[in-house]
Amino acid sequence: MNKMKKKDIIIEFRNNANQKINELALLKIDYKEKSRIINSLIETMRKEKINYILKKKLDSKEQLSSILLIYYCSYVVMLESRNKVWPYEYMAFARRIGELWEPFCKLPFMYPTRNDVAIYDPIKFALFEQMIRDETQETINSLSIEEEQKKELIEKYDEVWNLVDSGNINLSLDLHIKVGNDYYDIDYKSGFSSNEKGNTNRLLLVGSIYHSIKKNHHTLLFVRQKEEENNHYLTRLSNSPFWEVYCADNAYGKIKELSGFDLKKWIKENISWENDITFEFKQHLLENDLLRYLSW
Repeated sequence: MNKMKKKDIIIEFRNNANQKINELALLKIDYKEKSRIINSLIETMRKEKINYILKKKLDSKEQLSSILLIYYCSYVVMLESRNKVWPYEYMAFARRIGELWEPFCKLPFMYPTRNDVAIYDPIKFALFEQMIRDETQETINSLSIEEEQKKELIEKYDEVWNLVDSGNINLSLDLHIKVGNDYYDIDYKSGFSSNEKGNTNRLLLVGSIYHSIKKNHHTLLFVRQKEEENNHYLTRLSNSPFWEVYCADNAYGKIKELSGFDLKKWIKENISWENDITFEFKQHLLENDLLRYLSW
């Protein structure tokens, strides 16, 4: 898609969003509700455009490129519109850019250009627990000891599992794909800050569980920020045997390796935040030192 096409898509999203903003200005609802309504409108438009693309007879690469462009154009107008009804400050803006990055980077896997890439449903913890129990019981039963001793060992082992609150262990990550005969369990993070302790501990636990599965499982962490911009929580994950960590350009490189699509190249050729957002929005970002967060 050429630049004029991108411009046309942004204008269409923008015109509809501005019309809705004008309508909402007449209603007695707060800025948060206005933002929610506008986002919902843009998301509905995006889905309609993507459905139209999916019905066309495009090759897989052209289809993916079109969908990426639609997502990006919708993001431009989402950010502009939110700022009109609820001006951004740095924490909200930085968080929002990270929130948009994750679904965008999933698209090469949701609409793959390779035939051997597919989404798969992750294992449930209850099934994983039963697999371990069955394997352990089989091992115990194979031991050359008295039946009473076997029974006692199994009971002791069951006591350990009873201490585990399996209801709180969710093995779902942001994306689960199968490439050839290998399984990749992927989590996306915009960056690691001082409040990431709980999330880091969960990732270590989930990673250790996938690590113990007898299949070709790989747990990957894709981080938007450069490695030096993150803190010691990311270092803990990087140094563990359970996670392969890819930051910034390395993340795009791994996405290309697995999906067959060069997302970084596409971004360089199609995304130009500073030129695509409105002058008004750009001025707000400059005045509040927020423009630097528009970096993918």
